[in-house]
Amino acid sequence: MRKYKSNGELETVICNSCGKKLAVKDGIVREGGLQVQHTWDYFSEKDGEIHRFDLCEECYDELLRGFRIPVQVEETREFL
Repeated sequence: MRKYKSNGELETVICNSCGKKLAVKDGIVREGGLQVQHTWDYFSEKDGEIHRFDLCEECYDELLRGFRIPVQVEETREFL
């Protein structure tokens, strides 16, 4: 869950799973986390809904442990 200041700067990020408050400084998340935004379309029960959530790195790792097929991981040298 994200909260923004009136000027649009990111103020707070809270893990939707465990409730941990992630470190945010100067509008930038300062620790590992995952932000998901998905727009559901046709052929789903959520047609037209937009779902957003944040996970801390620990909850993301816990989620992955439940996957039968592991996620694909590749290394990058550039961070934007």
